[in-house]
Amino acid sequence: MLNHRILQKTRLSSLAPLFLSAILVAQVAPVAASDHGHQKAQAKFNQAGELARPANIKEWISIGASVTPKDMNNGKPAFPEFHYVYLDHTSWAHWKKTGEFREGAMIAKELVSVGSKSSASGSGYFAGDYVGPVAVSVKDSKRFAKSSNWGYFVFGDDKAQSAPADESCVACHQANAAQDMVFTQYWAPLRAVSPKK
Repeated sequence: MLNHRILQKTRLSSLAPLFLSAILVAQVAPVAASDHGHQKAQAKFNQAGELARPANIKEWISIGASVTPKDMNNGKPAFPEFHYVYLDHTSWAHWKKTGEFREGAMIAKELVSVGSKSSASGSGYFAGDYVGPVAVSVKDSKRFAKSSNWGYFVFGDDKAQSAPADESCVACHQANAAQDMVFTQYWAPLRAVSPKK
């Protein structure tokens, strides 16, 4: 009888780690499926082909910032002045593995004015306020086959839908972007984690 109880106790104690592992897997799996707690960003279009404004752009991965100040561009830079650029979480994870932009990738650009040219750290260009529209590009080889697989959209201040951007966007990216219609030559975070570097 005593031996039987010891045997039961031994069996239960050997099963305990298995139960614990199952519980941990069940808790971790949903997080992995949603990009570590972030909702998978997906481009949504209406019947007119307008892109619905992606949510929570500022929570995407920042892939870089550049500045084209007015005083260096005769007062009229094409995109004044700071450009803050973001990549959706799923596409960031894909990029780190492959060095490529996945089908469905979305890149967003917000514009911020130059607010000051001096700070405690010295002279330079320092961010002011958000200005102008938000630009979003989407990779969709079926929808945008004629423009090298990318579509370009511009949103006004609070518009939920956008119209396609000017064709000059496509021409500029085709002529100047380093990889797959994206200016990867300017975005150090992308280059730093790419397996193709």
